[in-house]
Amino acid sequence: MAALIVRGAVRVPGDKSISHRALILASLAAGSGRVRGVLDAADVRSTAGVLRALGAEVPELSQDFVVTGRGLRSLRPADESLDCGNSGTTARLVAGVAAAHPFASRFVGDASLSRRPMRRVAGPLAAMGARIDLAPAGTLPMTIEGGDLVGLEWATEAASAQVKSAILLAGLVAGVDVTVREPERSRDHTERMLAARGADVGVTDGVVTLRPRGPLPAGDVAVPADPSSAAFLAAFAALADGGEVELPDVCLNPTRTGFLRALARMGARVSIGGERDEAGEIVGTVCVAPAGLRAIAVEGGEVPSLIDELPLLACIAARAEGETVIRGASELRVKESDRIAAVVSNLRAIGAAAAELPDGLRVAGGAGPLRGQVRTFGDHRIAMAFGVLGALPGNEIRVDDRACVGVSYPAFWRDLNRLASA
Repeated sequence: MAALIVRGAVRVPGDKSISHRALILASLAAGSGRVRGVLDAADVRSTAGVLRALGAEVPELSQDFVVTGRGLRSLRPADESLDCGNSGTTARLVAGVAAAHPFASRFVGDASLSRRPMRRVAGPLAAMGARIDLAPAGTLPMTIEGGDLVGLEWATEAASAQVKSAILLAGLVAGVDVTVREPERSRDHTERMLAARGADVGVTDGVVTLRPRGPLPAGDVAVPADPSSAAFLAAFAALADGGEVELPDVCLNPTRTGFLRALARMGARVSIGGERDEAGEIVGTVCVAPAGLRAIAVEGGEVPSLIDELPLLACIAARAEGETVIRGASELRVKESDRIAAVVSNLRAIGAAAAELPDGLRVAGGAGPLRGQVRTFGDHRIAMAFGVLGALPGNEIRVDDRACVGVSYPAFWRDLNRLASA
């Protein structure tokens, strides 16, 4: 079997979380702001489309454009339902914005999004004074009758950047103080981006407080490379027989780099250089080289910082020495798919040893060839995770829906192949 040598540098697409927020904040700002490096993929297009339907002047997405905002409460009623596609971030964050506007907005999504829970965001927004109607299962369609809101102190049941951001955005637009307490620290892009625009944001020991005072200034945003997308190429490098992969301009926000820390604990050679601050975010170059990988345990407070990469970590574990155990990750069951069930069933289908836990999974490493058909359930993270395993010599893995990667990383298959043939 030929050795896999990986070499090259890949600048992965712009960060999805920051791209959503860049469009939302630019639409609410007072004046024009430049947006560079935004992720042009299906989920971010959903946010752009919803904002346009609400009257925001968001141009077609490109690598460099200007959004002219007209102020915090400048949106107008949409002529039709707000189609969020597959994007939970679109639905939940824009829900916070809509709750502070004096009209009704109806949110819809595709079949996958329409199964995902929305009560977690409806609860705090209703407590602020919005009237919210959900489907009987607590899902989309969701109708929000917004208006004048009151301040709020809210403790989330689980660490959720989307719920936290919805509350912060509602408070921002309504001009009322809000405080969010989380059991674990979730990704904090909203707080950082608000603070970079001069907003009064305080963060202390898992408590975030926003005290809005006046309009939101316009500002320029350069979107760094997405660490969740970079993780797949980093994993491929770690699993190779030799070489090194360089990933420039990656967002190194500590709430997003749990996967890199886990990969290093497994034995991969991970280094970071050229760190710099860009509008409140740490950005740098990640270099990854292969080494013998060993099993690890992931649980508790570590989970929020690598929640999107856990399916990938489970796939890597199928090639590590020992048994990897992931716990405290029940949130995976309500993502684009039930990612715990999807990962375990697919690992078994290709010949790996894996078992479900109520809040995670176990994966036993092995060296034999992995062969079989993978069902993605339309989930981009599942497709890319098993795509990495499928690119290893000796494995024969067929992914049923390769196109679903377009949600977050449209050029994934091209970039993966480029590194393998370097």
